[in-house]
Amino acid sequence: MVINILAGGPEDLLPDLLSFRKSADVWIGVDRGVLTLIQNGILPKMAFGDFDSVSNEELMVIEEKVKELNRFKPEKDETDMELALNWALGQNPEKVRLFGATGGRLDHLFANIQLLIKPILTEIFVPVEVIDKKNKIYLKAPGEYSVCQNSHYKYISFVPITMEINGLTLRNFKYPLTDRTVPAGSTLCISNELIDDCGTFSFTEGILMVVRSKD
Repeated sequence: MVINILAGGPEDLLPDLLSFRKSADVWIGVDRGVLTLIQNGILPKMAFGDFDSVSNEELMVIEEKVKELNRFKPEKDETDMELALNWALGQNPEKVRLFGATGGRLDHLFANIQLLIKPILTEIFVPVEVIDKKNKIYLKAPGEYSVCQNSHYKYISFVPITMEINGLTLRNFKYPLTDRTVPAGSTLCISNELIDDCGTFSFTEGILMVVRSKD
């Protein structure tokens, strides 16, 4: 099962949501993202939020369309996105995709990126991706991974989430590395590119953010 979660980020940064429709078993709306899904002809299974970003009329539309509405007070310990992600991870899905999680307020952006750490720290090991019009972002624990050419994303960047990444090795990349330590704050691994159909990256310690992007 693949779960797609749409939050209320700027709509001009969203990819074509309908292109992800066939590959998702469940759609979840978060706050204003519920209304965006409905307007795009996608009926979410569930909705999460305090809904302080919609009008009373828009909330009535949401209440009419969505059967499972989880409404919370604005004063709470988790963001609406975290509440939705917690539910999604509890379903033991194959993958979770987060949309509408970038743009707008930077504190919301950083909070959503940090949510990607949760499956690694709790050893749930469900892949979670943040996707917008130009980027796909995900985190990895130590190991070896394959990446392949993608017509949507020219560049691949690697960013330390922990204080350092140890043993980073990049093969079949324009700028290869072998057993390198990359500290937090380094821009060494920004804007790399594959030079073959597929390549690999591996590391022995740390948590690594992978950003696939295009101009």
